[in-house]
Amino acid sequence: MTKSPPRDSLTPPVAPRRPHAFTTHGITINDDYAWLKDPNWQEVLRDPSLLQPDIRTYLEAENGYTQGVLGHTDALQKKLVAEMRGRIKEDDSSVPLPDGPYAYLRKYREGGQHPLYGRTPRDGGEIDVILDGDELAKGLDYFEIGDRRHSLDHKLEAWSADTKGSEYYTIRVRDWATKQDLPDEVEETDGGVVWTADSSGFFYVKLDDNHRPMQVWLHKLGTAQANDLLVYEEQDSGWFTHIHESTSGRFCVIAGGDHETSEQRLIDVADPTAPPRLVAARELGVQYSIGDRGDELFILTNADGAIDFKIVTAPLADPVRANWRDLIPHREGIYIIDFDLFSGHLMRLERANALPSVTIRDLASGDEHAIAFDEAAYSLSASGGYEFDTTVMRFSYSSMTTPSELYDYDMATRERVLRKRQEIPSGHNPADYVTTRIMAKADDGAEVPVSILHRKGLPLDGKAPLLLYGYGSYGHAMGAGFSANALSLVDRGFVYAIAHIRGGADKGWGWYLDGKRDKKTNSFDDFAASARALIAANYTSAKRIVAHGGSAGGMLMGAVANRSGDLFAGIVAEVPFVDVLNTMLDDTLPLTPPEWPEWGNPIASEADFKTILSYSPYDNVAAKDYPAILAMGGLTDPRVTYWEPAKWVARLRATMTGGGPVLLRINMGAGHGGASGRFSRLDEVAIVYAFALWAVGLADAGA
Repeated sequence: MTKSPPRDSLTPPVAPRRPHAFTTHGITINDDYAWLKDPNWQEVLRDPSLLQPDIRTYLEAENGYTQGVLGHTDALQKKLVAEMRGRIKEDDSSVPLPDGPYAYLRKYREGGQHPLYGRTPRDGGEIDVILDGDELAKGLDYFEIGDRRHSLDHKLEAWSADTKGSEYYTIRVRDWATKQDLPDEVEETDGGVVWTADSSGFFYVKLDDNHRPMQVWLHKLGTAQANDLLVYEEQDSGWFTHIHESTSGRFCVIAGGDHETSEQRLIDVADPTAPPRLVAARELGVQYSIGDRGDELFILTNADGAIDFKIVTAPLADPVRANWRDLIPHREGIYIIDFDLFSGHLMRLERANALPSVTIRDLASGDEHAIAFDEAAYSLSASGGYEFDTTVMRFSYSSMTTPSELYDYDMATRERVLRKRQEIPSGHNPADYVTTRIMAKADDGAEVPVSILHRKGLPLDGKAPLLLYGYGSYGHAMGAGFSANALSLVDRGFVYAIAHIRGGADKGWGWYLDGKRDKKTNSFDDFAASARALIAANYTSAKRIVAHGGSAGGMLMGAVANRSGDLFAGIVAEVPFVDVLNTMLDDTLPLTPPEWPEWGNPIASEADFKTILSYSPYDNVAAKDYPAILAMGGLTDPRVTYWEPAKWVARLRATMTGGGPVLLRINMGAGHGGASGRFSRLDEVAIVYAFALWAVGLADAGA
């Protein structure tokens, strides 16, 4: 392999400075790179060809520069892709999920990029394919199937697809008998579908011009979308609205909310034109979600100061707050993540001290039992299925060393049946690896869990390179699950670590609250503390660590680069939310009003303005050395818009005094999730890993 070019041998693009200033709360902000935001960004989401030529030219120049700097790793990238693809069972299929006379499944063909969806007779037999993702994607640069839902009579399949990466989904309906789509096309939706009981139509959520899900509509088959019935419209632009089936299947649930408050309504799918029934009126700071069983609702909520949530019951006929009665009381430190309800059982997924567990409750007797697991760090998910009147639930387990295992679990007999174990065609021996966990002490004394994976026998002499992943926002926990891709780094001597920082709910909902708004900097400090703890434990050393995060985790990366960049050899920020202040000041952007509870509202609050300004990565770029940085974005991303990483990279290059290089890669044909297609996505992972190897000096080591 050719040697790396010197880091300064290529000339990076220079974004022109175009003076732009504004004053808010008496503070003037200068933003010389504001021009990188296309003023017609809404139209660009729908049609990327409309991007202004000067912006396109600049982004393409950045892509060319990144390719020039990393081009020497092309052979390494191809090798990484081949390894990662070798760990994928190419003709994989899901375990069929029963519903009435059929069992529904997803499968792939050998070499196929996209899934096929179909069904078999309930007890097994030949697969009848209704949707062929590979065929549907032909000729398209981007293709992603969203929701799929068969009608209750099993004769029709509603399906949605996004062909731009902008998350505008078009819903179509396919006939199971003819395999042909009906004339119906419902456009600019969030992709979700709930059928009416008689299978004559379905509910959906339409996105407005600012890409916000604000309206629920009822579409009747055989009619034009223009004739659809508006069922519900949310008036608060800070609230998002989505729909799903209730646990029994009897209702379409209209679920609205932001990051602090929620409210739900019910529509009987047998009476679809009836007005939605409110469950409990919104109260600031009170969140709830529901399940239904007979004449009773089961409600997961943080009401009455239940920081880690509790489960209450209420009569379906009158489910107002005054009628809520505790079933599973609040227990501080035991966070109820989610629950599912069956005709005779309640399943809840909980987390304590960053480890998840599943508890089953017999609703007749009140008896409870837990499903136990042994490893030091692991990931767990649980779900029901299409059927309500069953004793069988399904859960998935994995650890950083153990590939995913899918079990059917009989809640009555407690019998556990392994239905599928993730196959690694190229081979994987869990005994060759070690997974463990350490606790990092933050500056304020908080104990931050750090999950670790490395090869067995790795010398703990501080010489190993390490990739440290973090997120820390919205209460999302980072499960310590199996990553087949990460083995490509671990097998090259890397330690792979996940920092379970505040802002996530890894240690309960209080752990999340301690990492948001005016406490946001705890997330950044926890990540740096995790890096230092790994150094102190001799897993690695300073300048041998590559930090990695995406979306809100990309904001973490930007903040870490500003605050503790000297710890890192490199930083990878995927679709990074780095222009926090400007984004939160723009109430026309899709996510801005719903995000104010998470970050604060700098328009209305001077205190919030100053808090965000104090840490916003773009606004705090300083004249100092920075580690090598790779920023990756998507042109049609409606969540973290392309101009955030573009502006950040431009300001970094213009301000920093040394270090780097700083690289920008914008996928010109994709959005927030990156490339569509399971193999195309590996190309992007390979770029990240090649950059990480290069940052620690291993890209040219015959790797």
